[in-house]
Formats: sequence, structure tokens, C-alpha cells
Amino acid sequence: MKIPYTKMHGLGNNYIYIDLFHFDMDEKFFPEVARQVSNVNTGIGSDGMIVIHPTDAADVGMRIFNKDGSEGMNCGNGLRCVAKYVVEKGIIEAEHFNIQTRANVVEAVVQSANGIVEEVTINMGAPILQRSLIPMVGTDVENVVAESFAVAERTLEVTAVSMGNPHAIFFVDTIAEAPLHELGPVITDDSRFPDQVNVEFVEVVSSKELNFRVWERGSGITQACGTGACASVVASVLNGKSERGNEVTVHLSGGDLVINWDLDGTVWMTGGAEIVAEGNYFFPD
Repeated sequence: MKIPYTKMHGLGNNYIYIDLFHFDMDEKFFPEVARQVSNVNTGIGSDGMIVIHPTDAADVGMRIFNKDGSEGMNCGNGLRCVAKYVVEKGIIEAEHFNIQTRANVVEAVVQSANGIVEEVTINMGAPILQRSLIPMVGTDVENVVAESFAVAERTLEVTAVSMGNPHAIFFVDTIAEAPLHELGPVITDDSRFPDQVNVEFVEVVSSKELNFRVWERGSGITQACGTGACASVVASVLNGKSERGNEVTVHLSGGDLVINWDLDGTVWMTGGAEIVAEGNYFFPD
């Protein structure tokens, strides 16, 4: 099967995008295609695959598959890339429209010049803070803020937030010394997170500036995670390190995102997206 694809990235968080507005593929193939195209040695190489598809629930839909074939709920960088793709390919003619994910329907606003989308703002909705909904197993305390977390003979403090997918945020003094390689894979599979978890280490530079590194469930270390950046700003506010309603610049390995958890409870994410390559992938079906 010859599959047309576009490779895109948001701050280095890169996916293979399959456009089901112009190509038909049975969803039974999605997990295995994602595994194969993500392989840097025998495929194209990516953090996973995102399917762009028609839907009655919004202007456009997206499904996210990690490099291990598992399906994700939401992806901030993927949302910005999908917004850029559908506008530049003429699927959507408006600059303000809705995108459906498995987690929810979000609104996107694009800023364009000469037909090229230069920046995308996504309404990521309200963060989910209840332990049972993140989900995280533990004490009767409903919200998980600076909670003691023993792992690998260490005791850390975790703040847990869901942005449609679960995040465990740990604040560190210096981002360069964050135990990402050591603890990322251990925490993501920890039994206290029944659905696994994305793991973020965050250094507070100031109330309006954070340094950020991430281990994503199903993908490992990535250059950026949009929902993780949103969750980290929410965690920073909950821990008294940032102020609600202010824009916070999050420095990810691949670049910067601007996040605002506004006074109405909505989290807004602003950043760019880029097309890397287009072509055909030959899947041995």
C-alpha cells in the first residue's frame, strides 16, 4: 500500500501526518503503520503518526499514535501542526476553527501571511486536577500538588495534571541535572498511574519563564510536548511559582511555547509548526 504522507514538527516534536480527506486507509492499519513509519532505521523516523480525518463533531479530527503503536488522547504540538496543515492545504478556509481529538474538541486560531501559517494559538481547555480523573492512584487528597513521591530510592515531589492526557511534573533546581534518562521510563510505567504518564522536569527561571524537559509515554524523550508545557505552567501556578492570568514562556529542547492559564480557567498555547517533507511510504500490507 502506497501511503501519501507529510512529515511535520512543532518545536522538534515530529510526526508523520496522514490526510484522510484525500486518502483512504482502514483504521486497522493505524497502529502498525505508526510503528513502522516511526522507525528511524527502516521507516521514515518520527515520534509517531497523526491521522487527519473528517468528523461530524468538529471542522476536522485528529488521532494520535505513538511510535509504539499505542493511541494517545491529545497532543499540543500535533494540534498546531494539524491547524497549519488544514489551512495551507485548503481543507479549512477559516482562520478560527475546531479540532477534535480523543480527549475533547478544541479551538484553533491561525495567523497567516501570504498563505503560510506562521503561528497557531490553541484553546487547550481547562486542566483536569482531580486525582481520580488524571488518573492517579493514591491518598484521599483530591488534588495532587507537591505530593511526596518515592521512586527508585529517591523521594521527589510530584504535581499531577491532565490536559486530556496525564502529566507528572517535578520541579528541579537545574534542568541540566534533571534525571530524565534515569527516572523518565520508571515513572511513566509506575503503577500509581494506571494509564501510564508523561513525565516532566521543570526549572523555574522566573514567574514568567520555565525550562522544561519531557519523557513522553509511548515515545520516550522528545524535543517538545505541548500538553506537557501547558501542564507545567498549571503546576507552576498551583505551587505558587507563577501567577494565573500571566503569559509564561516555556523553553523546551526544540524551542519556546507561550502558555497562559487565564482567570476563566482556560489554558491557551501559542507556538509555531513546520512542514519537513512530503512523499509516499510503502507499507507492506
